[in-house]
Amino acid sequence: MILGLVLNALGNGLCISSNMGSGIWTASAVNLNQWLGVDTGLVLFIIGVLNALTNQFLIHRVDVKRFIGQILFVSFYSYFIDLFTMLFEFMGIPKLPIFPRALIAILSIICFCVAISLYQRANIVMHPNDDTTNILRFHYLKGNSTAAQIIDFIPPTIVVIVAFIFTHQIYSINIATLVSILFNGVFIATSDKLVWPRLKHNFKIKFENRE
Repeated sequence: MILGLVLNALGNGLCISSNMGSGIWTASAVNLNQWLGVDTGLVLFIIGVLNALTNQFLIHRVDVKRFIGQILFVSFYSYFIDLFTMLFEFMGIPKLPIFPRALIAILSIICFCVAISLYQRANIVMHPNDDTTNILRFHYLKGNSTAAQIIDFIPPTIVVIVAFIFTHQIYSINIATLVSILFNGVFIATSDKLVWPRLKHNFKIKFENRE
């Protein structure tokens, strides 16, 4: 869980600093930052809270322990993203030529997909957005991680479009975003098999209206 948290924040911080696109949820936070001037880490925290609330509806009951755990997770996650972004900017990642930055951005997508795979399988505490995809995957979509990721991408895409209407600019959308949209589910499913394969999914939910 801890390794997954750090890897996820590292991957997203690297995406942001490479300026070659990022995961669509991170991109939505960056675009809100440019539109409203709110700190990116704070936006990601607010998004996490909204995700955590959404999960309560998806599991058809109130799970206080799950909610508090996810809020704690996203608090550390958003803080670490800010730290990693500042670190990579200090290291000069944004000033590199376009080709190495594109490679770095793609590798960072793979990095946070591995992270998601790890803490989804551990299923102790995870980022609320990744719990959303887990719930969708195993209780609504018969284990299809790709379909779960595609559905999960709809809200941040709407946010980016709305921000564009007001700013007339799109930020943090580039090659890495396309790779994320097309292959997040594939990378996560592949990581399930290749990265720490003995760590198996133990994902279970008891719905209020069924066992």
